[in-house]
Amino acid sequence: MTIEEKSPATSPTTRSFDVRGMHCGACAARVQKALNAHPGVVEAGVNLATERATVTAPTEVSNDALKAAVASTGYELLPRSDEHGASHGGHGGHDHGIALGREDELSARAWRRFVVSAILTIPIVTVAMFADHQAQWSRWLQAALILPVEFWAGGEFLKSAWNQARHRGLNMDSLVAVGTLAAIGFSFYSLTTHGDVYFETAAVIIMFLTLGKYLEHRSKGRASEAIKRLLELGAKDAIRIENGWEKTVPISEVRVGDVLRVRPGARFPTDGVIVEGQTAVDESMLTGESVPVEKEPGAKVYGATVNSSGSVLMEATKVGGDTALAQITRLIEDAQGRKAPIEHLADRIAGIFVPIVFGIAAITFAGWLIAGGSVQQALVAAVAVLIIACPCAMGLATPAAVMVGTGRGASLGILIKGGEVLERSGSITVAALDKTGTLTEGRMSVAEIVTDPSADLTDERLLGVAGAAESPSEHPIARAIVGEAERRGIGLATAQDFRSEAGVGVRAQIDGRTIRVGRRGHLGSMTVAQRIDEEATRLESEGQTVVWVADTERVLGIIGLADTVRPNAALAVKRLRAQGLRTLMLTGDNARAAAGIASAVGVDTVEAELLPQDKIRVVTELQSASERVVMVGDGINDAPALAQADLGIAMGAGADVAIEAADITVMGDDPKLIPAAIDLSRRTLRNIKQNLFWAFFYNIIAIPAAAFGLLDPMIAAAAMAGSSISVVLNALRLRRFAID
Repeated sequence: MTIEEKSPATSPTTRSFDVRGMHCGACAARVQKALNAHPGVVEAGVNLATERATVTAPTEVSNDALKAAVASTGYELLPRSDEHGASHGGHGGHDHGIALGREDELSARAWRRFVVSAILTIPIVTVAMFADHQAQWSRWLQAALILPVEFWAGGEFLKSAWNQARHRGLNMDSLVAVGTLAAIGFSFYSLTTHGDVYFETAAVIIMFLTLGKYLEHRSKGRASEAIKRLLELGAKDAIRIENGWEKTVPISEVRVGDVLRVRPGARFPTDGVIVEGQTAVDESMLTGESVPVEKEPGAKVYGATVNSSGSVLMEATKVGGDTALAQITRLIEDAQGRKAPIEHLADRIAGIFVPIVFGIAAITFAGWLIAGGSVQQALVAAVAVLIIACPCAMGLATPAAVMVGTGRGASLGILIKGGEVLERSGSITVAALDKTGTLTEGRMSVAEIVTDPSADLTDERLLGVAGAAESPSEHPIARAIVGEAERRGIGLATAQDFRSEAGVGVRAQIDGRTIRVGRRGHLGSMTVAQRIDEEATRLESEGQTVVWVADTERVLGIIGLADTVRPNAALAVKRLRAQGLRTLMLTGDNARAAAGIASAVGVDTVEAELLPQDKIRVVTELQSASERVVMVGDGINDAPALAQADLGIAMGAGADVAIEAADITVMGDDPKLIPAAIDLSRRTLRNIKQNLFWAFFYNIIAIPAAAFGLLDPMIAAAAMAGSSISVVLNALRLRRFAID
């Protein structure tokens, strides 16, 4: 029976929850597995970064039952309040503010733990290296200092490991607890037997891991911040017409059917249609395109877009959660919620590795006793197994490579948001590239000037006349013409009797004669020379916007404006293809202009005239065809697709929302950084795999040696330190990464 045929009581609904207690990808996987295994659940997804779970299930499946299912795995599930209610201006804002505040708190807490562990670890290591190992004062000083390091600074790791053990689970924290407690326990035993102590081993591990936890919390919560910034674009107030009078009201009081006044420079408060007046609207937050769209009565407008010129009246047709802005917000949230959490290789192996080490240690202890060894010999060998298996190298394998790789990236203007991003870079097959602001400059500029021979004007003179007439206007096309004239050093005459006709053009008195600049329709019935007509057709076929310049008698010429291709855009596309990626350009621009840009930069295919929901549809369709997609964009309209893609790359000169929704940000506007970001990510991922291989290989060789008594705990600790150093040295090779 289909969902449509079910009764309302059994129809699945989607609910959102906060999840507490997750520390790694394995944690998110356990929660997701528990939810999906619960009877009645249709689908469940868990997002580690936002600590959020989304569950689709019939209403008969109660929240309490879901909470109990998650509690059985050692985590806490908390229902979220309604995120998509009627509040116009605060769509989900309250909840996301809580999430951001919690992440700040966790980050501050982790920093305090790292600072304390570092302050105490330095004297522990110093004493261990330089003091007499048999001097009781040095041994007891280390013992006193290790307690706050282990049980306060490392308390979260121990608590997590204990919680997992109570629920028959294992994660990375289990390895940390086993290794550090084994070293500390044996060291305290050695205090009474005058044997070697290994307090510094546990201290160094905790110090590095608290630093890693601090960096992790700093990079989390980006999704919530992206949504918060998106919501801030919306208008807070609206001017409503009541009985012929204008009244300013909060946006939450606007209802469908209300008539609203929108003045020049203001944002449209909600979605609707123009009922009076003409204007040009900057819809770049929706389409990503820099050229304002002309609007007249009957035309649709969207909330949060900017009224560039005329004062208009609009009728509200959609409010609250139905507006385009709210829908884009939901698209970002939904795309992020569907992402499967990344499980690090060390987390996946931990469930097998830890019980095996425990088993080997127990067998070692029993084996020595059976072979006639003393209890001390058996204990030393067993502890050596635990110490040699300490997960220091494993724990450093990922963060060392990530820290060096991301640090090198930052110095090159490439910001990679954490280690989980890297794992996705290796399987990317398609690069989807936004046009405006990514491959192109994102602003209009004069591309060509064509004068009518009969007008007897130079290009500079035509540009000067047009610039003078356009100088009082704030329209982007006018700014482009005036800017080009100023760049060429052309002096502009003062415009007199300036008039602007929305959607058509401008006219003004320049040096005593009337000059008209604008669309072809602005010329009226004026005859156009065949050459100018042919040139205008050519420019339009190349995707340029044609501006006509005329006086009262004849056409003086035309000016072609275009969104110019960025330097290195073609090189960036070439390198992406060399990396084995199929390239695809996505744009809200018209098909003719898109085809011209695509040809110039060399992309494989083009999808034009797209809205944000169309871009996310294209990405989803590619993923359904088993493609792995990297999306590159810079605008608010790109944010949903950036979140949906397997890997999102934002141009740093673009919108904050796009930057926050992406996994990687390339600072500035050089497209060459896009393939460089993918290359650096892949190299860092390869480095992580190398580190993990050597860390596990070391354990495979060293554990048997310790079990057979070939390594005492001190040598085991030294070998463990050596494995950690080799991991760090391998990671440091990433510092040599360079962009050609």
